[in-house]
Amino acid sequence: MNAVRTDLRIDRPMVADGAALWRIARDSKVLDLNSSYSYLLWCRDFAATSAVARDPDGRPVGFVTGYVRPDRPRTLLVWQVAVDAGHRGRGLAAALLDGLTRRVVAEQGLTTVETTITPGNTASERLFTSFAQRHGATVEREVLFDADLFPSEPSEPNALHEPEVLYRIGPLSEPSGLSGFPDFSG
Repeated sequence: MNAVRTDLRIDRPMVADGAALWRIARDSKVLDLNSSYSYLLWCRDFAATSAVARDPDGRPVGFVTGYVRPDRPRTLLVWQVAVDAGHRGRGLAAALLDGLTRRVVAEQGLTTVETTITPGNTASERLFTSFAQRHGATVEREVLFDADLFPSEPSEPNALHEPEVLYRIGPLSEPSGLSGFPDFSG
């Protein structure tokens, strides 16, 4: 891991950040890209359960989107995590995830984090298993959505979406190991 960047600020996304989040997701070439409209809505309706990292000029360079599950109000489902290419490899995704979790724990009594990861997405697997270790939590895994549940793309009718494996992480405790990043302030 490279040197930690302390000149970045982590806070809540604003509607004006939606286009930048869409671009970061698109440029990741790993995430399922949602419509630009959905990122605008996400920044409006789920800002309380999402986080954005900003450079010194205030531009978004990474984000985590999530929501509290309606039927499990102490569970945060992390939808997407992405960091701009020029800021990867410095622990920013982990800082975003920890900062968001810290805030949602304080505001809503969060005890569990869930996410889905496709098989072979090593970066996400490492991010979430190390998150569980920092929080002294266990990780349960199970296939949430089999590949055959996803429609094929018209441009690639024979390409199948991989299954989405649910990672359930909890119960959470205070994180350790991210010194150098500012606490979540927004």
